[in-house]
Amino acid sequence: MRILLTNDDGIAAAGINALLPVLCELGEVSIVAPDRERSATGHGITVHQPLRVQHYSVPGNCASAWMVDGTPADCVKLAVEALLPVKPDLVVSGINLGSNLGTDVLYSGTVSAAVEGVILGVPAVAVSLTEFNNADFTCAAQVTKGVILQMLKNGLPPNTLLNVNVPPGRRTDMQGIAVTKLGNRRYENTFDRREDPRGRVYYWLAGKPAEVTNDPDSDITAIEKGYISVSPVHFDLTNYRIMNQLEKWSMDDLLKTPISQEK
Repeated sequence: MRILLTNDDGIAAAGINALLPVLCELGEVSIVAPDRERSATGHGITVHQPLRVQHYSVPGNCASAWMVDGTPADCVKLAVEALLPVKPDLVVSGINLGSNLGTDVLYSGTVSAAVEGVILGVPAVAVSLTEFNNADFTCAAQVTKGVILQMLKNGLPPNTLLNVNVPPGRRTDMQGIAVTKLGNRRYENTFDRREDPRGRVYYWLAGKPAEVTNDPDSDITAIEKGYISVSPVHFDLTNYRIMNQLEKWSMDDLLKTPISQEK
């Protein structure tokens, strides 16, 4: 099995290096990852400047590796369409330092890298450790291996990836594994207003998660209860439930609406 490994914390991050030896047990690994942290870049791709690529030496020499001065989505697109001689069988993105839960997946570079894999027709897994301080990726790496083995055994439908979040601690500390849906995340005190030495105002994005009630089967609730969360994520954002409602609108009238003239 050929595995493409990437992340959004940068190619030198502890999470990707903890995952590498575990993936090498499963097959041939190639790393194509950002040259620095590119968290919260979403699914941005680079179109107005060139992408620079350099070979990178990894411990143990169990994988070939390149670092890219682009986004996580850039890395996967570049790897599949230009760098790798053969299309990979699997894309693994992570292990991210910090959670990727609920609506945060829309901002996540980690999840977006996995989405890019699925767009290119490659099954994908995104993995995050829901901890920032004293992070130990050992359990998350083993969980990733187990998830991959189950994927190989059972398969996934097209255009679907698995978003895995692992709470901190040892495997014996986990309450179990929960199959979950994406929850709802909101933040309070999102922007910190400051002034620079010249008195000019600027804003620093900060904030912390607000108290929001989530369904019992959400990924956020599962993590709060000490479960490993596995969420199947589909990148088709169409709201099929209201398509029939929209069809009842008088859409043809939109073409009859006069265009306002600017004065």
